Amino acid sequence: MKIISKIVVILTILMLVWHVCPAQKTKKDPEQAHSPRKATIYSAILPGLGQFYNKKYWKIPIVYAGMGTFSYIAIQNQQEFNRYKTALLQRLDGQEDEFTINGSQIYNDQAILNYMDNYRKNRDLCIIATALFYAIQIVDANVDANLFDFDITDDLSLRILPQPINNYFTRTPMLGIGCTLKF
Repeated sequence: MKIISKIVVILTILMLVWHVCPAQKTKKDPEQAHSPRKATIYSAILPGLGQFYNKKYWKIPIVYAGMGTFSYIAIQNQQEFNRYKTALLQRLDGQEDEFTINGSQIYNDQAILNYMDNYRKNRDLCIIATALFYAIQIVDANVDANLFDFDITDDLSLRILPQPINNYFTRTPMLGIGCTLKF
């Protein structure tokens, strides 16, 4: 398993070096100046790097806050799950656990099992939410890269002018209305 992870890391570094440092300098096509593919790959390698590539710097803290929050909650739920699991195992071995005070049990075995299931479910949901947040930031980087050169000027205009129209049945010109939308 360690060998496979080392190979993946080496191949990733080689791909980045090869992509960043081509052997020959080529003229860049103005339409390909900002690549959605690069933004997607960067964002998949390191969360937030695609947003950095797209010059959307304000999104980087949101990415890390979202993923960090869900990860933190998942870790907390795992710790609580382990706490109740240890207590249940101690109780089944006949030892005194943290939920037993002077021989009196605060929670019975079924309550401890319910807490364990609850914490396990919450942990799993937080892991899924972290993965979804990761996927959403990759999609966001791709969409931002596709819309990077999109013109968002305020010049929206509608022109309604008289326009001559040919009548194909009688072959005589007629006057009509032409509508031109500029955006």
